[in-house]
Amino acid sequence: KKTRYEDGPRFEMRVLALAALLVGVDAFAPSLSPRLVTRTAFPVRAATLQRLANHVPAMQAAEAASPPEAEVVPAEVVEPIPETGGMLETLTTGSFFALWYLFNIGYNIYNKQALNAMPIPWTMALLQLFVGIPYVMVLWATGLRKTPKLTTANIKTLIPVSLGHLGTHIGAVLSLGAGAVSFTHIVKASEPVVSAALSAVLLGSVYSPYTYATLIPIIGGVALASLKELSFTWLGFGAAMMSNLCSALRGILAKKTMGGGVGENMSEANIYAVLTILAFIFLLPISFAIEPPAMIAASWSAALAKGLSAAYLTQVSLLAGAFYYLYNEVAFLALGRVNPVTHAVGNTIKRVVIIIASVIAFKTPISTLGAIGSTIAIFGTLLYSLAKQRFG
Repeated sequence: KKTRYEDGPRFEMRVLALAALLVGVDAFAPSLSPRLVTRTAFPVRAATLQRLANHVPAMQAAEAASPPEAEVVPAEVVEPIPETGGMLETLTTGSFFALWYLFNIGYNIYNKQALNAMPIPWTMALLQLFVGIPYVMVLWATGLRKTPKLTTANIKTLIPVSLGHLGTHIGAVLSLGAGAVSFTHIVKASEPVVSAALSAVLLGSVYSPYTYATLIPIIGGVALASLKELSFTWLGFGAAMMSNLCSALRGILAKKTMGGGVGENMSEANIYAVLTILAFIFLLPISFAIEPPAMIAASWSAALAKGLSAAYLTQVSLLAGAFYYLYNEVAFLALGRVNPVTHAVGNTIKRVVIIIASVIAFKTPISTLGAIGSTIAIFGTLLYSLAKQRFG
């Protein structure tokens, strides 16, 4: 006999797809603006630091570089202005967003498959940090990407930020291993609440009442989704909140310690690469202490005993690491090409896409209340980003 939750995934997909449609209208329209084209040509380090701070790129610095107004030409000699450049920028930006979503979906699916096969989240998190390191090392060695130049003082400055980066990652992996992918992303939608609280306490930043008001649907939506979440676990909820806390701390530490820039050749991609390398170094002893080689070997053997092949285990583990690094790197490239409003819309649609994809891939049963709560929470994150941009 069918339970009332068996149609939950389909209802969830309808509600969240509607949410994506409503918030996605004109999402990429700003890319057609000449001013935005100017912004995207030379991404500045300040944008990187602001995205580390609150995931919303600060593009105001590019206003000064806006193109001068065109010279007035008599009507009879005006020629059509070619739109090739604008269309190319739009297609490039759209391609980055598509890859960002695709790689993110790939990471969440392969990561969950690897954790289902071998419940060793600390080892998986370590492997995912490591996989991207040879890739970026090759880019540096071949000159395809400029090698960062850092002093000992620069590295010391980056260490606290890298620890926030590490906590963000390990919290998400622990949560994904303990519960459904969709539930983890619903809880992670509450990150603005943590960020606003820590910014007030540690930085003394007070936002507009309108901005704080948008936190209400986020809190309420997450509470509703958690109330009837069929895969709810306290470990999954707590680890996701730890990820939110570390992400907010990472942004605050970046704002306080990296405000004047750090090192040479520290582009957005290189900052992410260096933070990943430092996070891997710090996680290595912790991971082996919690999950020693004997435990890893036992988990591997247990997976083989369940009928899974060594090729499958290797494939899902390595692909999870590859997609993890690539989606983060492409995210920096994508978000560096758009204005804050488009960024907020894109981030909201990304979370909707991941939840829908995970529900389809893993046939996750989600209650009607969970679908409604997750939709409210995700809309709340969009409203928060827009209100913070407009009202402060």
